[in-house]
Amino acid sequence: MKTVLAIDAGQTGIKVRVRGHDLVFPGIRTGEPLLPQLAEVTHAAIERTGADVSVVSAGVSGLTDREADAAGLLSRIEDAAVREVILAHDSTTSFLGALGDTRGAVVAAGTGVVTLAVGAERVARVDGWGHLIGDAGSGYWIGREALDAVMRDFDGRGPATGLRAVAEERWPDLAQAYIDLQSDPERVSVVASFAEQVARLASSGDAVSQRITVRAGGELAHSVETALRRVRSDEPGERFEACAIGGVFRSSHLREAFASHIGASELAVTLVEPHGEGIDGAVALAGLAAQHPLAHAVSTARA
Repeated sequence: MKTVLAIDAGQTGIKVRVRGHDLVFPGIRTGEPLLPQLAEVTHAAIERTGADVSVVSAGVSGLTDREADAAGLLSRIEDAAVREVILAHDSTTSFLGALGDTRGAVVAAGTGVVTLAVGAERVARVDGWGHLIGDAGSGYWIGREALDAVMRDFDGRGPATGLRAVAEERWPDLAQAYIDLQSDPERVSVVASFAEQVARLASSGDAVSQRITVRAGGELAHSVETALRRVRSDEPGERFEACAIGGVFRSSHLREAFASHIGASELAVTLVEPHGEGIDGAVALAGLAAQHPLAHAVSTARA
């Protein structure tokens, strides 16, 4: 019987599950090569649990085509017991964890956002293009809209908003805020951190925050609908499930806006709660059938 070591690797933390043990390691260091880090985590997990691992199955945040090298990871693990390595983008494992083997779409929205849809035969990924050219509706996107609204208030170009006071707590002189932000190596997370304040102020009636929140929900719903249109078949009565995961959806106003847009879709879409998490999807990845639509997006190597 195969013993699977499953990895859910993100920038804020790496979760590992093997033989009933759930472990957490520091997140991916994006400025360093990925495969040695995954090999390091694999060795540490095996050493800590004493498990005789035969399969390593990993979903990795932001995995590029160049990094999706299962053979390269297998060679770095250097453990005779490990006979198989499976690597996939975390949108794949998020889907498997949230919806399992069904037709539908999963939108995962935190600092960034990616949407993955699976149909009878096709798979479609929408967005996930990073904060500079994509990630519409993400925490960063919301934070960026919030700071734009703050500076419009400051200049007199836009309506007053409670977000200005929040920004002034961090930058008492707003005229210098852009200089401080541009020179901050953590500027992406700083901008994204304002999403939580947008959610709070939207709930307390701040009109600007409410508009940002509604627009974010609309962007996320638009990505889901776009992905589903790309995978739908000619089959009459085709139905889909959709699942929304990630910290952005902790905002009740955003969830309501998202659900409202999905409910108005011409597609037959039912919003459901996630069945599991990314680590559950990493476990499921090890048993993914070769004929599954997601199989083409997975890198596999066997010794």
